[in-house]
Amino acid sequence: MSAKPALLVLADGTVFRGQAFGAAARSHGEVVFSTAMTGYQEMLTDPSFAGQVLVLTYPLAGNYGINRDDVESKRIQVRGLVVHEDCAEPSHWNAERTLSQYLDSEGIPGIAGLDTRALTRKLRTAGVMMGAITSDEAPDEALARLRAAPPYGETDLVRDVSTDQPYEWTAPGVGPSPDKHVVIVDDGVKYNIMRLLAERGCRVTALPTDVTAEDVLQQKPDGVLFSPGPGDPAFLDYQVKTVRSLIGKAPILGICLGHQVLGRAFGAGTFKLKFGHRGANHPVQDVATGRVHITAQNHGYAVDPDHLSADIEVAQVHLNDGTCEGLRHRTEPVLSIQYHSEASPGPLDNVYVFDRFVQMIAESRR
Repeated sequence: MSAKPALLVLADGTVFRGQAFGAAARSHGEVVFSTAMTGYQEMLTDPSFAGQVLVLTYPLAGNYGINRDDVESKRIQVRGLVVHEDCAEPSHWNAERTLSQYLDSEGIPGIAGLDTRALTRKLRTAGVMMGAITSDEAPDEALARLRAAPPYGETDLVRDVSTDQPYEWTAPGVGPSPDKHVVIVDDGVKYNIMRLLAERGCRVTALPTDVTAEDVLQQKPDGVLFSPGPGDPAFLDYQVKTVRSLIGKAPILGICLGHQVLGRAFGAGTFKLKFGHRGANHPVQDVATGRVHITAQNHGYAVDPDHLSADIEVAQVHLNDGTCEGLRHRTEPVLSIQYHSEASPGPLDNVYVFDRFVQMIAESRR
């Protein structure tokens, strides 16, 4: 039985034709691409992809199936998936179902069989844009629906992915008995962040994105982490106030969106990148040492450091475009990184950031 025809319609009217897989549903979102060669399950469940249609540049997806372990949140976060080829017969000892079955189980449509190289070049040239996946509309109908939808940059997506209630994250058998308490302000936290903290002897409590500094301090944290997440950091100015109130009261680490919020708290602006940084092979250089790290990234906005407070400095830069990849406070235990030190997917070269954060906590206690 042949697959049902499907369309990907971009906001500028460009139409890509392929075959439907996953859920038989209409969807729309900002169309972005990732250059990671593996890790499709982690990418699908990464809250930083909320509100987006994900294009995988690696031509084959689904070849090792789906398992119950490689998830980074409680659900699929993307609004649609675009691949060149969907593997219907995966081969892996841990696989429990196919990629198509996984998408279908959560109502997420996919489209395969189109030229993802041409689509990626389109997005690199014109910039990311809104797009719609459909298998039951004409192109003009899908385009009209897309143009009536709110643009990606006008929605506070963090409130959709953050926890509603505080909770303590537990991973039985992971790490030593906890002797440190880390509070995560959840803008879309990935499970591997909490897992890596637990492995370093941390008890982890996640709080909703809109908590106040007083809410955080009531938890008596040894350290505070502002997590990655989706969308424009300009929507999180309520969190900027929280950051400012916590400076000097606990060591702070900001990752990705958390890095952007910290930058805004210290006077920096933020801006939208043309097509973002998404993948597992981005080179980042440490300014002080010159050392280059290969990093996993997933973000569409960046920090503009021109108006940073004199109290904080740019600590790392992206070697491809020179954008700010890390900040460091000159006197307080405050550190931020733009990339995903927790990987999932991607290289584990940068988990040292969690060691540094734990060291900051230990020094602060002394």
